[in-house]
This record gives sequence, C-alpha cells and structure tokens, in this order.
Amino acid sequence: MIDPNHPFYDALWRRILIPAVCFVWVGIELYAGEAVWAGIVAVVGLFATYKLFFDRKPSEGAKPKERQED
Repeated sequence: MIDPNHPFYDALWRRILIPAVCFVWVGIELYAGEAVWAGIVAVVGLFATYKLFFDRKPSEGAKPKERQED
C-alpha cells in the first residue's frame, strides 16, 4: 500500500513518475496483446494517482505560516 504522507512522496517528480510508469507499462502490455495485464496495471496506476494526488494531506513544510500582527 502507498502511504501518501510519507516524506519520500514530498517531491512532485516522484508523485508524477510512479503513475506515469504504470500508464506507460499499460501501453506496452496493450501493444503485446496482453489486455488482462494492461487492465491490472491500469488499476494500479489509477490507485497510485488517487493516493498520491487526491488522498494526500499537505506536508507540514508546505503549510503557509501564520502572519504575526504588529
């Protein structure tokens, strides 16, 4: 399972690369004529996309700091 709040996934390029690799692999499987494996990998890619972009809470460093009033 993916823990989307782990510090490893703070980098945007990692969150983009994981689903992108899955969807490229779907294309490879479809080209090879393996529709079942393409479907399985597509589900994994959709799950990774959901967890890494929609189910993720912003990290503590990304939250805006409160403004102090003078």
